[in-house]
This record gives sequence, C-alpha cells and structure tokens, in this order.
Amino acid sequence: MKIEIWSDVMCPFCYIGKNNFEQALEKLPFKDQVEVEWKSFQLDPTLDPKVTQNTIEYFREKKGVAEAQAAQMLTQVTQMGKGAGIDFNFEKALITNTFSAHKLLHLAKKHNKSNEMEEALFIAHFIDGKNVADPEVLISLATDLGIDQEEARLAVTSDALDYEVNQDILEARNNGVSGVPFFVLNGKYAVSGAQPVEVFENALQQTYKETVSPFKDLSGNEGASCDTDGCSI
Repeated sequence: MKIEIWSDVMCPFCYIGKNNFEQALEKLPFKDQVEVEWKSFQLDPTLDPKVTQNTIEYFREKKGVAEAQAAQMLTQVTQMGKGAGIDFNFEKALITNTFSAHKLLHLAKKHNKSNEMEEALFIAHFIDGKNVADPEVLISLATDLGIDQEEARLAVTSDALDYEVNQDILEARNNGVSGVPFFVLNGKYAVSGAQPVEVFENALQQTYKETVSPFKDLSGNEGASCDTDGCSI
C-alpha cells in the first residue's frame, strides 16, 4: 500500500502530522506492507534563499500578523508539538526558501532514505535552528545519512533535481492540494492536515481493507463461524 505525503520543511504541522502518522502506522499489523513517498510542496516559493527571518518577523512582514498574535499562534503550535513528541524551538527557526532542501529530499529518495532525510530536515529547521537553504548545511545532513558529499553538493547546487521538485508541486496543484501536510492513501483516499493518531489509524485500516485486502466483509458483524482452532457462535 502506497502513501504519498506532500510536505514542506518549514511547516510545523507537517512535522506533527509525520509523527502522528508514524505512531498510527506502528500500531497496524500490515505496517511492513506500506510504502511511504515524500512529495515536495513550497508554502512560500517567493522567499529569497539568501535571506533568513525568524518566525515572528516572517508572520509580521509577510503575512501581516501582529507580533502578539503570532506569538500566541506559536505557543499553541508548540503545545500541539509536545503532544506529538516534538519540542519546537521557534525562537531559533530560520524562515527561508526551501527549494534546495526539497532537492536534497529527492536525492535521498534515490538512496531509499527519504524518510530519514525528511526527519533530519525537520530537526535541522525546527529544533537546531539551521539554515536549510545553506548548501553546506544540506550537504552535512546528506553525509550524516551516508550519502556521498560530492553527490549531495551537485544535487543542491545544480538544477539536476529541479524537475523532480517542480513535478511534485505541479501534481499537487493539479490535484487541488493547497495546503500541507496532505496524505494520499493508495491513490484512493486523502487525509489533510496534522490529524490525531486515531484518525490516521482508522484511515489506514479502511484503505487497506478496501484496496489491498483480497476480500471485503459485507456482513457488518462477525457471525458464527469455525476456524482452525474450533467453532464459535
């Protein structure tokens, strides 16, 4: 069963959604049959990759949100994060263009390490306060995952992976995806936003039953039957 997840590195709800989704998946007996593919999405492609802002500045200058209101919003998100096992550090987080970070994610995908890279990028941005538009930061994240340094350098400093990133963004637009995180479950169902663990668990179970399991039980309840251990009424 394939799960496609559109996400942006600087979206806190994407990080929360990732953790909640993974907690739900761990509870399911078919977790080893699930393939996760991370897809690129940019919340603000107009940002200059050579410029960084703190989160409060970004909300005030780009979104027109008063500083007190922005601070209150971040406090609420921080509390949500704690519920998902994340200690957000918005005071250190640097808002910048994430296109190069997405190129690194596509490189990691070629090495079957996209999930590890997604986590590393979230930690770099939200916890460690690193500049995820800085090629040297991105190269360091790649080498930490065992990806060749020069391969990583080429990926983040050239246009070799631009097409893959842009295709993800175009696919999202063509499917009407305007916000992230956005989860597509085996091409049949979608879950939008940082939903609670229980919502992901139920959605995954339903999708598996309807698209993977060879039979769909239409009885609505478990009637009298026999199995290899005997019979029950």
